[in-house]
Amino acid sequence: MIILLPVYEPGHGLVTTVTSLHDATPGTQLVVVDDGSGPASARVLRDAEDLGCTVLRHDTNRGKGAALKTGFRHIGAAHPGHAVVCADPDGQHHVADILRVAAHVDVSGRMVLGVRRFEGRVPLRSRFGNTVTRLLFRAATGRRVQDTQTGLRGFPANLLDWLGEVPGERFEYEMNVLLHAARTGRPIDETVITTTYIGDNGTSHFGSIADSARVYRPLLRYALLPSTRSRR
Repeated sequence: MIILLPVYEPGHGLVTTVTSLHDATPGTQLVVVDDGSGPASARVLRDAEDLGCTVLRHDTNRGKGAALKTGFRHIGAAHPGHAVVCADPDGQHHVADILRVAAHVDVSGRMVLGVRRFEGRVPLRSRFGNTVTRLLFRAATGRRVQDTQTGLRGFPANLLDWLGEVPGERFEYEMNVLLHAARTGRPIDETVITTTYIGDNGTSHFGSIADSARVYRPLLRYALLPSTRSRR
């Protein structure tokens, strides 16, 4: 199992996550993809390398989807046959949850989403956004997915080539993965994870208007064009 951490302007949370993962599972391979961060993040990225991470770099910011694809290509070539768990190293994903998703992938051999319950003190924009996309996704695809926007996802090795073919370079990529899985009849498993928000989700690089448009555009296109849906 390889842990893939896409980052942009990471803070010390990256080092904390890497250290915690190594403490919990010594010898685990971690791949960090830096999506064009500035000089302020150089020290944190060097620290990650010193802790044994493979750090891949984009010269400019290309988007989360591009960072994930860079990671998938590298892992497929450098670690063939290994499953991948993608996580956001900003403190939102607990190590226990990352390992739970990894274990589920190993047992099932399927795509696995770490889904949040959205209970308690959840930022309004996160609660509202997930509810809307969940309902639209079900209406468009007929598939129930409890958390379409989760960044904690596990993939078996046999999906890495397919993941590289799914379109999208920025935040829309993760929605496209789910839509293409629905269209091609690929199973999507779920496991419940802890819901954690830091400072009203202020560490997120998701831009409310532009990025929301990118996420909803492929979803609405899928819903409006019957030819893009799988036959059920």
